[in-house]
Amino acid sequence: MNTTCDISSRNKSGLTPEQLQQQLERKEVCTVIDVREPMEFAGGHLACARLIPLGDLEKRLGEIPTDQPLVVVCRSGKRSGQAASLLQGKGFKQVRSLEGGLMAWEAAGLPLKRDANTPISLERQVRIAAGAMVLVGVLLGSLVHTGFYGLSGFVGAGLIFAGITDWCGMGMLLAKAPWNRCQTSCRR
Repeated sequence: MNTTCDISSRNKSGLTPEQLQQQLERKEVCTVIDVREPMEFAGGHLACARLIPLGDLEKRLGEIPTDQPLVVVCRSGKRSGQAASLLQGKGFKQVRSLEGGLMAWEAAGLPLKRDANTPISLERQVRIAAGAMVLVGVLLGSLVHTGFYGLSGFVGAGLIFAGITDWCGMGMLLAKAPWNRCQTSCRR
């Protein structure tokens, strides 16, 4: 017998990882929508999740069931919160967001499904690129011209901005790199 996701729990807008896991274990009917990008999805996602990137969500509303509760997930909870607001604004009544996103899910020791041939995570790619740019800036500043120290400063300022706003321009650029373009295996 199918039941529906409990949308009457204490927090009306979010579900903790543990609450969602319990609902999934009880096989309660709900649709889980992952609003990250395909490469992020391939790197680890809930086994039952359906990929609809946040940028495509409004165009793909017709693919989302209106007769059952929705749970929206992303990496940290920011994009899923935006997606939940968008869906509620479009008339979806039973929409929840995974609190803390998949970072909280993993921190709780809960399982993720991973696609085998996924490139390293975008977060690691950003760390590698930022570290390389800082190192190059310092080396060129020491060996060629002191003006190259500005590159290191620019990267540092970008990292501070990304930490404060949870928006990373370098990550957005790297996500479009050829090695991060998923094949059909990560498009669900």
